[in-house]
Amino acid sequence: MPGELTEVTELATAIGTLPGDLATHLTAAVPPVELANVDPETWHRLTDAWRAGRHLGAFLAAHANGAALATAADGLRNRPPQRVEWRGPQRTPGDDTVPADLRIDHVYLVSCKYLSRVLLNAGPPRLFDRLLVGDERSGRNWFSTTAPQPFQALYRAAVDELNLPAMPDHVDDLTRDQQRTLKDSLPDRTLPPALIGPWADLCQAVAHESAARWASALASPRDQLRMLWRLLRIASVTYFVLGTQPTRRQRPPSVLRLRVDSAWDWSQAYELRSLTVSARPAGQPEVGWQAVIAGRHDGTEHEVLGHVEVRWSHGRFMGSPEAKVYLDTPHTRVPGYHPLV
Repeated sequence: MPGELTEVTELATAIGTLPGDLATHLTAAVPPVELANVDPETWHRLTDAWRAGRHLGAFLAAHANGAALATAADGLRNRPPQRVEWRGPQRTPGDDTVPADLRIDHVYLVSCKYLSRVLLNAGPPRLFDRLLVGDERSGRNWFSTTAPQPFQALYRAAVDELNLPAMPDHVDDLTRDQQRTLKDSLPDRTLPPALIGPWADLCQAVAHESAARWASALASPRDQLRMLWRLLRIASVTYFVLGTQPTRRQRPPSVLRLRVDSAWDWSQAYELRSLTVSARPAGQPEVGWQAVIAGRHDGTEHEVLGHVEVRWSHGRFMGSPEAKVYLDTPHTRVPGYHPLV
């Protein structure tokens, strides 16, 4: 189920596309008739957050973004929607390249993205080996797959340092309860000195093997283009990204309002010159990616940078790692991402 802040940003964006002011809508006992898939419990949480003054900035920013889409020439052009559907916690099985949270009048797809540079989360085998094709999950831990000896060395160092009883000899034999015991025994943010070296060795080995596997899978220009489209969420249809993006030096977040090209539009306007990947030194396994894209009409080259963090999502030694894909280039400088007008 989405968290409260996610519900606030997505539903306030939806309400922003409708006639009427935000306060009037959020003091009503039931959702607007145009707003679909919002059950009474969700609506109660939303209106309770509004009355209590929680997430006020998020409410106002999201509503303003929805209102901007309602008036934009690229968007609704002041046509009041008849139906605004909220996706909510539902997720489609299989490949889902459009990260849509809202659908307006069965046509306009909207992704709500607030204070995040994350493009997607994926299982490492799905990203590095299968290039984001399919949604099957591998049962084997990516650290064991790509760096079995450094992973085992880190595990042994942790067990010896913590003097934990009744632990198996091999990291792959840990039960869920034993994983939790090991995680809970380690500090959240800092490693004991005895684990710093083994962790650095594991990071380096995983990053290099992940980058090598990814580069091998990206063997042809066609593979590289399809990979780039999946990374940037370029899909078969045009959609909109509404939200805010983080800024540096503690400045207030900036507004993010984009129209994203379909693959058809992108292919007519741009060509991919190269997509390269490489291991990067970091505090966790990290693989950088770089795309060089040229405009078909003027030949101007654009560089798009990002990186992938391979990390435990539930704490050290808990479950399998995830591959979290970040966009390092500002959204507004990515070919195919157009400011909403």
